[in-house]
Amino acid sequence: QVQFVESGGGLVQPGGSLRLSCTGSLRFYAMGWYRQAPGKQREFVASITSGGNTNYADSVKGRFTISRDNAKNTVYLQMNSLKPDDTAVYYCNVYGRDSDWGQGTQVTVSS
Repeated sequence: QVQFVESGGGLVQPGGSLRLSCTGSLRFYAMGWYRQAPGKQREFVASITSGGNTNYADSVKGRFTISRDNAKNTVYLQMNSLKPDDTAVYYCNVYGRDSDWGQGTQVTVSS
């Protein structure tokens, strides 16, 4: 099964920005970003088709942007206007697949 590597997380103050990256053999897949906060179930954040059509969870619309560079086998998640509620481990995966999760990347939004 294809697996992916997430990177780019860190500690940021409220209102700040981060850009996450997801690399792997993904150019033919619709891809999704997901997150899991402590004590909560993993939830959908954003998705992008192989052709570039995007979809977002209501909680991140207008703040997050998903994009992809198929030549680099990379999907990005640009996160702006971050809030403490965005604190979570962020994962990428083939959209709709609930297996073969990677390690994720921790995002902490705190002052």
